[in-house]
Amino acid sequence: MTLFGIAIGAPYAVFVAPGVLAANAMQTAVFESTYPVMGAIRWHRQYHAMLATPLGVLDILLGHLAFVLLRIALVSLAFVATGALLGAFESWWVLLAGVAAILGGVAHAAPVMAFAARVENDNSFNFLFRFGVIPMFLFAGTFFPVDQLPPALRPVAWATPLWHATAACRDLALGRPDLLVDLAHVGYLLVWVLVGGWLAVRAFRWRLVR
Repeated sequence: MTLFGIAIGAPYAVFVAPGVLAANAMQTAVFESTYPVMGAIRWHRQYHAMLATPLGVLDILLGHLAFVLLRIALVSLAFVATGALLGAFESWWVLLAGVAAILGGVAHAAPVMAFAARVENDNSFNFLFRFGVIPMFLFAGTFFPVDQLPPALRPVAWATPLWHATAACRDLALGRPDLLVDLAHVGYLLVWVLVGGWLAVRAFRWRLVR
């Protein structure tokens, strides 16, 4: 398996299934980190009610992230089980691919929660989905290798967390892991989790404590 996720000789269904696994985790994470966060801040104000208890801002953020992680895990594990039954996954390494997909989902959830806490209305989510989620889903390696894109667009795709999650999931699901490369993908995703989490803490404190 190469760095660019090209599966030589693999049936297309076997090639695309890990990409859809990663993309599905990303979409679940983004959905659960946009409207629910804005609703809890501006519409239903659940976060404010929580702050009336001994809970702090960090507790609220970590609790919501834990819920999102659980949702991503359930969706990803169900996808892995269904794909295995249908013959889309041929190696036991796919269990680790499910873990990589979950990490990829959290890597999207944390910065999106920071974004959702900062914006003033849900119109901003239209831009997020139109210019972020949909292009990543289509062009970050889900359906075809990124090196088939025009040269100028490849670095953009490689910079997205979805491409790294997809590449790691594909290596593992096909049973051809390159451990050093896949650890690099995991490290990149962890950076998104940590930086996104830091931004989310700042955004939540700015919105809820000011």
